[in-house]
Amino acid sequence: MPAMTIPPLPRCCTPLDDHWPFARPLAGAQLISTHFDPTRLADDDYRAAGVPAVRGVAKRQAEHLAGRLCAREALRRVTGVASVPAVGEDRAPQWPAQVSGSITHGQGWAAAIVAPARQWRGLGLDVEGILSSERAERLVGEILTNDELALIADLSPAQRAWRISLTFSLKESLFKALYPLVLTRFYFQEAELLSIDPAQQTARLRLLVDLSDAWPAGSELNGHYAELDEQILSLVAIAA
Repeated sequence: MPAMTIPPLPRCCTPLDDHWPFARPLAGAQLISTHFDPTRLADDDYRAAGVPAVRGVAKRQAEHLAGRLCAREALRRVTGVASVPAVGEDRAPQWPAQVSGSITHGQGWAAAIVAPARQWRGLGLDVEGILSSERAERLVGEILTNDELALIADLSPAQRAWRISLTFSLKESLFKALYPLVLTRFYFQEAELLSIDPAQQTARLRLLVDLSDAWPAGSELNGHYAELDEQILSLVAIAA
């Protein structure tokens, strides 16, 4: 079989990186990332990269392209086939049946994680900028439950902002990991962050609503997190 030809990266993306940012490994998983610069996006980049184009401003186009290029390389490493996940009607990436995956992008950085479905049936990856204290306090009522608010009541403004940012990211990762399994949307107030272990950079989350027979209210899941250049990266992985 001839070797697979992968188009060169566009100028708006840095070389792909396979650095694992979390304190604990995830068996079988490949995490690929890149930095992207929307000002360097060229009109022909999507066609040259072999990625279906999306509409939007340069930032939206660059982050989407960067995320799909990371996903393609992660898929190549896991499956041997460098495919690009399509966008479903619900706007979620459509992954091959034999894998689980997730894509995220933030402030000039994009990443994708892929792992065999026989090992991990759900993956959620999310990156978020660390909120300023002022913005964190404006959003806290949307993101945190009353019990979560009580846990951060005695923290300094900077510590509160960091914890609110972490909670936001972990709940986004939780949604990304569970949604393909339950096909039911749920929101920030319908899950809660129970605890974090700073030494291991892990977290424990709990559902507050019934999503399916397999995922009733009270179900608990583990999360991972890392801090990268003023951003928080989180991961929720559901074992098969």
